[in-house]
Amino acid sequence: MLSRRLFLAGSAAGSLVLRAGAARAEAVMTDDGFYREPWFLESFLELADDLTAASKNKKRFAVMWELRGCPYCRETHLINFAKPEIASYIKERFEILQLNIIGSREVTDFDGEKLTEKAFAQKYGVRGVPVFQFFPESVAGLAQKAPREREVVRGQGYIEPQPFLDMFRFVAERAYEKGEVLRLPQSGKFSQP
Repeated sequence: MLSRRLFLAGSAAGSLVLRAGAARAEAVMTDDGFYREPWFLESFLELADDLTAASKNKKRFAVMWELRGCPYCRETHLINFAKPEIASYIKERFEILQLNIIGSREVTDFDGEKLTEKAFAQKYGVRGVPVFQFFPESVAGLAQKAPREREVVRGQGYIEPQPFLDMFRFVAERAYEKGEVLRLPQSGKFSQP
């Protein structure tokens, strides 16, 4: 006898098979109430290891901060990441680690400190969602820097699709090293926990 959960899982798998020719997989709502892209980083939450692995794969490492029920996080997934040109650009060049701004999972920071997601967010001054933190290509010297000085770029609040893609291009092309400044339009869409 099939349980409801098994039936739903099978139905979901079947719908994925039917859409196999689609340009990309859709965001999935996880059991904890978060949307998740199928290509997001699966991690042991050891940031130095994640950054090193991303660099070895010739990708950049970024953290996406979210909160269950955040409408702007949802828009980021269902609007921005739903655009094939955005998803493919990011997927090819970035490893994205999804964290919960009030979460309790243990994260090991670049300096070796172990703390909850919530404490980690506080340490870095992340106060709203969604937020994207982008880090340099190497862990060298990161442990000695203050938390905010470890980031190369930060994107805060909901960002419309084109400026959102521009933000990822800015990081991928290391424009910040050339003294260029990333100017993002203020959408006014910023969720506070």
